[in-house]
Amino acid sequence: MDSVSGYESSSSSVSADTSRRYDFDGTSGLDPEKRHLTADLGGVDGKSVVVVGSGFGGLSTACYLAQAGADVTVLEKNEQLGGRASRLERDGFRFDMGPSWYLMPDVFEHFFADFGKHPSEYYGLTRLDPHYRIFFKDGDRVDMVQDLDENRKTFEAYEPGAADAFDDYLVKSKRNYQIGMDHFVYTDRPKLTDYIDTDVMRHAWGLSLVGSMQRHVEQYFDHPKLQQIMQYTLVFLGGAPTNTPALYNLMSHVDFNLGVYYPEGGLGAVVDGMVDLAEELGVTFHTDAEVQQIRGRRGGFVVRTDEEEYLADLVVSDADYAHTEQELLPPEKRQYSADYWDSRTYAPSAFLLYLGVEGDVEELEHHTLVLPTDWDDHFDRIFENPEWPDDPAYYLCVPSKTDDTVAPEGHSNLFALVPIAAGLEDTPEIRQEYRDLVLDDIAENTGVDLRDRIVLEESFCVNDFADRYNSEQGTALGLAHTLTQTALLRPPHVSQTVDGLYFTGSFTTPGIGVPMCLISGRLTAEAVGKTTPAE
Repeated sequence: MDSVSGYESSSSSVSADTSRRYDFDGTSGLDPEKRHLTADLGGVDGKSVVVVGSGFGGLSTACYLAQAGADVTVLEKNEQLGGRASRLERDGFRFDMGPSWYLMPDVFEHFFADFGKHPSEYYGLTRLDPHYRIFFKDGDRVDMVQDLDENRKTFEAYEPGAADAFDDYLVKSKRNYQIGMDHFVYTDRPKLTDYIDTDVMRHAWGLSLVGSMQRHVEQYFDHPKLQQIMQYTLVFLGGAPTNTPALYNLMSHVDFNLGVYYPEGGLGAVVDGMVDLAEELGVTFHTDAEVQQIRGRRGGFVVRTDEEEYLADLVVSDADYAHTEQELLPPEKRQYSADYWDSRTYAPSAFLLYLGVEGDVEELEHHTLVLPTDWDDHFDRIFENPEWPDDPAYYLCVPSKTDDTVAPEGHSNLFALVPIAAGLEDTPEIRQEYRDLVLDDIAENTGVDLRDRIVLEESFCVNDFADRYNSEQGTALGLAHTLTQTALLRPPHVSQTVDGLYFTGSFTTPGIGVPMCLISGRLTAEAVGKTTPAE
């Protein structure tokens, strides 16, 4: 995809008011008394560190290590910083190519607070209302809004007693979020013995640690549409209702209580803010610097790109874990075999259409979901019997609804994202056929006919994820949050075969999603501190 513009820091204005400063301590999960790092990072002072990859995990780790006095260099394969949070800019349109939802705002506040900063020093925020719109393919439409009482009425209209069930569900979700974040997400527990602790067991009591999201939601709601509303956030975790642990009901607290936001300039502006912070801390960045090899040397590492070799005391890889192990390390230094990686369950890939469109798209909101009334078949075609879905569930993002800088006047900025199985065959012919199917489906189920209004179009799919991001099987996200790939069952932050090599990002704990990758960077830095004693 050679049309992606080069990385540059940008500032833009949104049409809504972004002057309000948001503080989330009242509903977040991290106890203010426990916000300090759990490891002394004094051992990294004066050490040279190469971070491979500039996704959110890599940027986060770089900031923590630089703050502790390390000499940090970040090497990025592509022409932009941000990893999967790339941007496409052309003809007056600007698209976030990757993540587009700003969720768990408390995590961003906690991250910047670790450096004595606040997100508002780097970008503005607008809270979206409605949070999102859902079109069901039987003709039904529903908005989820800021006002919880309105949402209660919506639930009650579908099912008598569902308003009270909604309240009960959110109470459980909030508790899971607060305890889960404080005692499990912000604390890495890589060994089984880490869970054999009185404090851990006390706080784990009553959490939804076993069972699937499907069975958990069914305890509260009978109506399939209400079940879908409470489960759609699983898309952000790369899972399905039947294979994602019930613990992730905490995402409903994220959705309904913490809210959905838009950062001024899109998620790319958050990347800009983190890069600015990192540079303030002394981090050096190199783009167009694809790492070809990580090899040991006496007392450290040589990290080789096509054009240069970098010497380092320590290395942190934010590249996909599987790629690092299989392609950058010699066979004797790998923790896992090729068979291990082939046996993993990967989060979906995606078929994406980036569209510049003439005129407005009034029927759509900033975030819009289009869902079949029975989405089991779509999930089956992702995880059980991989093939292109013929009745897809998908997501539409229209940032021009909020931000008048992302499209030329008189135009709309829109992208469509269809989750599909990782590893599917991806050819120009298949893309063209599926492009027509998606545009027809949008017209039929939302009333928005885009087909004769498109002035800019670009697609992105399995092969692009593999080529641009070295993504295993072209997954868009990483390892799925299945029952057997959560917590200590994910690959570790600390290499078990190479001293001084660490991992961060969505393959590690706590997992998939921008907030989780921010926390992953903190956990990786703590792991470095625990294994690099001060001299």
